[in-house]
This record gives sequence, C-alpha cells and structure tokens, in this order.
Amino acid sequence: MQRPAFRPHFLHPRYWLLWLGLGLLWLLVQLPYRALLKLGRGLGWLMYRFARGRRHIARRNLELCFPQWSAAEREALLRENFASSGIAFFEMAMSWWWPRERLQRLAHIEGLEHLQRLQAEGQGVILMALHFTTLEIGAALLGQRQTIDGMYREHKNPVFDYVQRRGRERHNRDATAIEREDVRAMLKVLRAGRAIWYAPDQDYGRKQSLFVPLFGVTAATVTATTKFARLGKAKVVPFTQERLAGGQGYRLVIHPPLEDFPGESEEADCRRINHWVEEAVSRLPSQYLWAHRRFKTRPEGESSLYR
Repeated sequence: MQRPAFRPHFLHPRYWLLWLGLGLLWLLVQLPYRALLKLGRGLGWLMYRFARGRRHIARRNLELCFPQWSAAEREALLRENFASSGIAFFEMAMSWWWPRERLQRLAHIEGLEHLQRLQAEGQGVILMALHFTTLEIGAALLGQRQTIDGMYREHKNPVFDYVQRRGRERHNRDATAIEREDVRAMLKVLRAGRAIWYAPDQDYGRKQSLFVPLFGVTAATVTATTKFARLGKAKVVPFTQERLAGGQGYRLVIHPPLEDFPGESEEADCRRINHWVEEAVSRLPSQYLWAHRRFKTRPEGESSLYR
C-alpha cells in the first residue's frame, strides 16, 4: 500500500468542519500529559452518560465475562473503562502529533529482545495484540523502537483516513499499513521476515471463525492466526500494553513466541488464543475495549446476547 498523499479535494468546504476539529484537537494535545489524562477522564464521563448504546454493550459484556462479580463491582469497572476510553481519544492524537522525544519518555518496553532476535534471523513475526484502549499509543511507542507493519481498515472519510495513516506511519518510515482484507500482502511481508501487528480478539463473523469458549461464553473466533502463521512461516509473539497509574507512561511487554504453534488443529489454536486473551484481559480489565459486541455472532439457533 502506498504512502498517504495529500489531495487538493481535501480542501473542499465539506471537509472544513473536520479540519477545524482536528486543528482544535492538535491544540489541546499540546497540554501537559497529566492534564490530558484529566481531560480524557472527563470525556469518558460524558461518554458514559450519553453513549447509551455503547454503555449497554460494555455492561452486557461484563455481565457475560464476569458473572461472579457483583453488579456494583461491574458498574465500577464500567465507569473506569469509559474513563480509559476517553483518555484513549487524546492518546490517539498524542501518537499522531507529539514530537518523538516527548512520546518516547512515556515508553517502558520489556521483552524487545524476543522480537529483535527473530527479525535478526529473518523470521516473520505475527505480533499478536489485543484491543486495549491504549492500542494506538502502544503501537506508536513500539514503532519508534522497532519496525512493525500493521493491519489497517480504510476509513470512509478520506481526510480522516489521510490524517490517521500519516500519523500512524510517521514513527517508522519503513513501516507500512496493510489493508485488512489483503491476505496476499500480509503473507508477503511475513515471508520477507517482517513483523506485523495483528489482533485476533474481535468478532469477524461466522465465515472465517470457529466457535470456542471465551470467558465461558461460546464466541466466534477467527482461525486466521493459524493460517497466517502456517502460510507465512511466521512465529506468533504475544504483545500486551498498559497505561501506568500516576501519569508514569506505558508498559509494553513483548512476550516469548508461542511454542508449537500452529498446533494439532485450528480449534486447538483458537482455544489457546482465547485462553491467552482471558489471562491478559483479566489482568487489566479496565483498559480493554468492552464496547465491541464480541459475542455478536451466535451458533445456529441461538438468539442475540445483546437484546
């Protein structure tokens, strides 16, 4: 995929309001980091109050995944999760526009040697991540230290798409964004010994998934991780991240590559991945993206879990 290029039609009046909003956001993120954290929590409070649909989905996911918790415990987690989502809005802008040196001061990276060793050996790597609210800034901080390509879905608004891609790719000029449906391109970069960011923890429908348990709930789980690892001759390396308390920045952890993966079957691999998702999310549930309808696709005959 080619680098994003500015087009004259981006200056059409229909995009002026978006440019204004982006300009105001750019001004806001020049504030000190701790001030942005407070603003983000305020935005999260507004989202909790007024984004009723998202609140319903997140609350239902917490009910399904943590039935052993009391309603009050889940509600407290829900509020904190919306605060984390509000902060993520400003983290996105930070990752797009902050100077590299200012961003780098927030990074605490562990396990980078696992990724560096595999790439030194010419081994392709699937950097298996999760949809935490810190997704955007975590990828940016890692991209400053190591070349990683990323899966990408084009935004419907061409101006926002241009700004987003330019912001994401600026941290490493050798990195590229690969369209999510472009399987051939993904396999090509894996076979070339590159690392690609990939998250298998969302519901992508019935067609390319198997139904296996996640937090005790039957969930449509993509088999693509197995296919990419096998066809791309790649290692799967888990990657987690968290926003540290007290404005201390971000802890990024690159875990050792999975042993014996792919395994004996796609179903066994899906179960293994979901078990890892459960462990990672349970350690940091307040920063996970609960507003996604993870259990939307149901086995034949089952009714929706989100009514």
